[in-house]
Amino acid sequence: MALALTLEARAQGRVRWGILLMLFVTTVVNYADRAIISIAGTPMSQELGLTPVTLGYILSAFSWSYVAAQMPGGWMLDRYGSKWVYAGGIFFWSLFTLAQGWVGFLGGGAVAALFILRFLVGIAEAPSFPGNARIVTAWFPSAERGKASAIFNSAQYFAPVLFAPLTAWVTHEFGWRYAFIVMGVIGIVLAVLWVRVIHDPADHPTVTRAELDHIASGGALLALDAAKPAERKGFDWGVVRQLLSNRMLVGIYVAQHCINVMTYFFLTWFPIYLVKQRGLTVLQAGFVASLPALCGFLGGILGGVISDAILKRTGSLTKARKIPIVAGMLLSMSIIACNYVDSPAFVIGFMALAFFGKGIGALGWAVISDTSPKEAAGLSGAIFNMFGNTAGITTPIVIGYLVQASGSFNGALVFVGCNALIAMIAYLVIVGEIRRVELRKA
Repeated sequence: MALALTLEARAQGRVRWGILLMLFVTTVVNYADRAIISIAGTPMSQELGLTPVTLGYILSAFSWSYVAAQMPGGWMLDRYGSKWVYAGGIFFWSLFTLAQGWVGFLGGGAVAALFILRFLVGIAEAPSFPGNARIVTAWFPSAERGKASAIFNSAQYFAPVLFAPLTAWVTHEFGWRYAFIVMGVIGIVLAVLWVRVIHDPADHPTVTRAELDHIASGGALLALDAAKPAERKGFDWGVVRQLLSNRMLVGIYVAQHCINVMTYFFLTWFPIYLVKQRGLTVLQAGFVASLPALCGFLGGILGGVISDAILKRTGSLTKARKIPIVAGMLLSMSIIACNYVDSPAFVIGFMALAFFGKGIGALGWAVISDTSPKEAAGLSGAIFNMFGNTAGITTPIVIGYLVQASGSFNGALVFVGCNALIAMIAYLVIVGEIRRVELRKA
């Protein structure tokens, strides 16, 4: 039996899994660049004299532009293809990350410069996740798409596992400026590697006909980038209106916003919470933060495996996506329990459980790959990502005000847990049957 499965896998080819590995590595660096300021935030705040509210606005700067640039970024992906739009994004977000290491030399203009650079990182990263979804849609059949989407999405948890200790060590040994410089250099090298590795299915130099047939017969959209740019449609507000008026998609958008509240708590305030409320050093916080992240990573992989297994067993896409999402959000609410324990070990344990649940339930990109109209996969993914990442605007600011008003993170953890509850309700009450959207012709 095992030999038969191995022979079948070889016959189907493995190039698509190499493409997925590249998406995973790129997304790890993507999230490391977003989260670096959470590790460097405490010493940077001390040097620049930042209050919690000011830091909250700086932490949110990325998401203001990231959200605003989603629809233009999605349109660019549909118009010019995933490979080169994404490559440009990697290069420029890395360049702007590197530049953040120099803001401390600007004196009174440091805070404004930091906000602007974080804002520019958001613009450059805007095409990344819609680009991931487009590439997975082109390279993976429906039966493998839940697993593939979960793998690239789980990179958001693996990023702190790998880079939080590295960033904390660099910050501790050399200062916070060098953490930004190191990450910027890594990203620029990655941009060069991306261009060499990523190709459309039909253009890949080593893909076999058997693998192309396998993914095409399973529902992959091989020709997503086949048309020349001049032949592709321009931006169409009519398509946007159709997507925004679809009840299923609106429910998915609401849920993704709420799920991302936990993501942005982790990316922005979690290490600061460990330092300010739990008394850890910056170096300790960097290593401790990797433990819940590892659980989130494992949960993310498991969520994709469970989802595809349910789909194979039941044939119901709705059950396959909703069951892990609802169960995962229920587990995520355990974050509130941190308010009722004093032991750092119990705090980390509840955080790990919450992020494990969040990982299991983080199937939004699989859902959007399943539901996006084939004519506007990039735009549909961008709108989904836009709504989801409004959490990156609200979460750092809301938590900043809660912490400054109360001097404690207790209210912040309740806020995060309640958003997990709302995500559950959205999938159970609003979304309904999960199916691909068919656009009406004008």
